[in-house]
Formats: sequence, structure tokens, C-alpha cells
Amino acid sequence: MLRKTLRLVRESLQGGERDLTHLPVERAIVLLSIPMMLEMLMESLFAVVDVFFVARLGTEAVAAVGLTESVMMLVYSLAIGLSMAATAMVARRVGEGDRDGAASTAVQVLWLGIGTSVLMGIAGWYFTGDILRLMGAEDKVLEQGSGYARILFTGNATVMLLFLLNAVFRGAGDASLAMRSLWLANGINIILDPCLIFGWGPFPEMGIEGAAVATVIGRGIGVAYQLWHLFRGTHIVRVARRHLSWAWDTVGRLFSIGSVGAGQYLVASASWLFLTRIVADFGPDAMAGYTIAIRVMVFSILPAWGIANAASTLVGQHLGAGQPDEAERSTWKASRYAVLFMLGIMVLYLAMAGPIIGLFTSVPTVVAEGTEALRVISLGYAFYGLGMVLSQGFNGAGDTRTPMLLNIVGFWMLEIPLAWFLAGPAGWGPTGVYAAVALAESAVAVGAIWFFRRGRWKTIQV
Repeated sequence: MLRKTLRLVRESLQGGERDLTHLPVERAIVLLSIPMMLEMLMESLFAVVDVFFVARLGTEAVAAVGLTESVMMLVYSLAIGLSMAATAMVARRVGEGDRDGAASTAVQVLWLGIGTSVLMGIAGWYFTGDILRLMGAEDKVLEQGSGYARILFTGNATVMLLFLLNAVFRGAGDASLAMRSLWLANGINIILDPCLIFGWGPFPEMGIEGAAVATVIGRGIGVAYQLWHLFRGTHIVRVARRHLSWAWDTVGRLFSIGSVGAGQYLVASASWLFLTRIVADFGPDAMAGYTIAIRVMVFSILPAWGIANAASTLVGQHLGAGQPDEAERSTWKASRYAVLFMLGIMVLYLAMAGPIIGLFTSVPTVVAEGTEALRVISLGYAFYGLGMVLSQGFNGAGDTRTPMLLNIVGFWMLEIPLAWFLAGPAGWGPTGVYAAVALAESAVAVGAIWFFRRGRWKTIQV
């Protein structure tokens, strides 16, 4: 049994594009999930590495990194939204056996990403100072961080294309190639960051701007690696000269699906900003405990997100192959795995929340707040795991509108007002915010179950 498991893990990491419609559902989920988990972990490392080294330059430098990352959320939102569309459409073409269609879709994704990035890069270059002032940057932060922000804003194409091309490979069933591109990009960033910030060896001492240059170079090399595989011609998605022409109908569908997908991300992100603002009213200890708890949660749920992303690819390929029942079965099977995993995390947090938060801080009041946040929010984890898989199932079918509407109702119309009421008028304090999160996530999952069972997503044409 152990040997069989290790072989499966090795196969998932080795990769190769696959028509997953001919594999057992359980095997397909594992082959996709493992590299997708590692891919997401790698993407989250960029900002962490930058902050780790930049922190040696002072608080203004760290503030500049934080403000720039907040603005870059717009880029991430567009990239994630277009990635949803790219995965859905490439997976659908692969399931149909239409390799030319998959290659043409990949090229349109590339053109759309480049065009969007150029427009945002021009705006970022000319209005860096205005953007940072709008975010509340003080003069010292502007003086030290404008160069860092300008480099990242102008080089946003590396973020956009890294997301989009990885979505193409995931849609084609090769999640491991997407994972390896981020390994490469992160490895280059980790090496170059201290060299360019502090001027180690033959490198110039660039200060905070060196962190931005390292990030752009690392991501740029990752994109070059992706393009090499896309045009090399050894994969299901094989781009040739005949695919390079502009296809308005494909671009239109990508933009239609992707813009709503970006809305999903923005709705969810905005809700967390409002919740953070509510918690901040209860003092720095509550804010610190809540921040630590959220960081712990983000990393702990990565495996469940990997399973959810696997469901997205499987839905797309099965629908393309004319197998809607298999698409539904794959999603429910993936949901079961995600729920079991999240239940395990819930039990861990209920039993060990204190020691886990204690790894990050020794301040008793902060530990107490973080412990409360982990325990209360985790009570909704089973529903959270179910909801994230079903949402990705919708996205894989090209139905990005249903999850966005569920997010608007669940997060903006339920979670935020409930958090305000429970934390303030009801007198629960920060615990009210944590309870609102658990209740809202559960409500979104229940809504997702209802819409998924209706089956309209099976009829979406992409």
C-alpha cells in the first residue's frame, strides 16, 4: 500500500499533460491535487520572502511592501479571474479532443494577458506616487518605497502571465509543470533578494528596489520556462504558427468568464478587509492574534484548495468529453476528500490552537485572541471545504457567475453585517467576527449545494 502511494505521488510530481476523462476519479484527483497544493504554497512565498529581507531596512520599507501588495491585489484579481476562464476553456477543449482549439485558446490567453498588463503597467509607471498616497502612504514611505512600487507595477506582466500560463497547463492536466515554474521563479527570487537588496558579492546594493527587481526577474524566468514548454511541442497543448492569429470570439468568452471570476476574488478579499477593520477596533492584541490566526489558516487549507482546483480541471475535461455525470461525480468525490481534510484540521485547532499560536508569539493576550479565532472559525471548516470545491466546480464549467453571486450574498449581505452586530451591539467582541465567518462560510456552502444540484452549470458553453 505504501509503495503504491509513493508511486502515485511520484507520478503526480513528474507530471505530463493527461486526458483525465479516462482515469479513475480518485487517481485523477490525487494526480492533480498534490502539485496544485505545492504550486499555491510557492506563490504565497513571494511576498513572505520579500518582507523577510526588507524588514532589515526599517519599518518604512516594510510599509511600502505592504501597501504595494495591497495595490497589486487588483493585478492578482484580474489574473485569477482570467485563470479561471483559461482553465475552464482549455480543459473543455482537451476533453473534446480538440488540440488545435486548446492551443488557440492558450494563445488568446497570452494576448489578453499581455494587453491587460501593458495598460496597467503604463498607469502604474506614471501614477505610482498618486496610487501610494491614495493608499495612505506617509512621506517617508513614499520616499523609500516609490521605486519598489514602480518596478512591480510596471513589471506586472510577469505576475499576470505566470498565473495565466499555469492555468493553461492545469487545464491540460499538467499541474506539475505549473508547480515547477513556480519552484523555479521562487528559487531565483530567494537567491537574488538578499544579493540585490544588500549588494552581496558582485551585485549592486539596491535597497528595497532590489527586492522588486529580484521578484520581477524570478517571475520573468518562470514565464520564460512556461513559454518554452508551450512552444516546444511535446505537450497536448502544442502552439504552432497557425495558432498565433487573434480570435475575437475566444477572447470575448475569456473576458466574459474571467471578468466575473475576478469579481469573485474581489468580493471575498473586500469582505476580509471589512472584518479586519472591525477587529482593529478592539485593540492591537486582538488585531495581532487575528492576523496570526488568519496566516495559519491560509497555509493549513492549501491542500483543500489543491483538491478544489483539481475538481475544476476534471469538470472542464469531463464536460468537454460529453460526460456531465462524471463531471458531477468527480466534484462530489473531491468534496468528500476536502471535507474530511478540513474536519481533521478542525479537530487539530480545537485541541492545539493555543500551542500553535504560541509558536508565533509569547504575549498571553495575543495568544488568547489567536486561539479563540482558530477555534471558532474552524467550526465552519467542513462547510468551507465543501463550498470551495463546489465553487471551483462551477468555475471549471465556466459558470463563474454563480459563485460570485453566492459570495456577494454570503460575505457582503450576511458576513459583514453579522460580524458588526455580534461584535458590537450583541457584545461578543472579536469572537462575534469569528462566529460570523464560520456562519457565513457555512451558508455559502449550503447555497452552493443547492445550485450545484440544480445542474445548470452542465449546460454552460465555453
